Amino acid sequence: MSFDATNSLGLETELDIGQYMDYISTYMNFLPIIKQLARAYQGFEGYSSTHIRGLGLLPVQFDVIATLGNQPPITYKQLGEKTLISKSSLTGVVERMVQKGFIAILENPDDARSHFLTLTVKGQKIFEKAFPEHLQHLEMAFQKLSKKQMKEIEESLKTLKSIFIS
Repeated sequence: MSFDATNSLGLETELDIGQYMDYISTYMNFLPIIKQLARAYQGFEGYSSTHIRGLGLLPVQFDVIATLGNQPPITYKQLGEKTLISKSSLTGVVERMVQKGFIAILENPDDARSHFLTLTVKGQKIFEKAFPEHLQHLEMAFQKLSKKQMKEIEESLKTLKSIFIS
């Protein structure tokens, strides 16, 4: 089996498996970063979502409730921009949360084509209980890091984001 690669002169060349593995370890040294980033996200997601489910919510429901809590009503578009929910899923998530009595949909007096979303009394009560509890849960994990470590991680993640999003 052979693989195509570009040599130092910019010319295409064929490599055997050993040469290809050398090529990867020399020129694709970003692979361990991707692996650790994925594992960190998976670890965080497991830690966070287990707690959220223990509060009786789905992670997407918590995301919406946390976003709508303690603020004036916002549009679907604004909610989509502020949450981690894909645009294709947002309408269904909101509809199910309206059915459960967590969210109310209000008319937008300035634009008949859009609506505002806000927490109901029931949704606000859930926010007031779940949000601080979940922040405390997350704090138990993050307190294992020093302020300096947290700042370094934050800056590294910002740098990583900037290479993909201008």
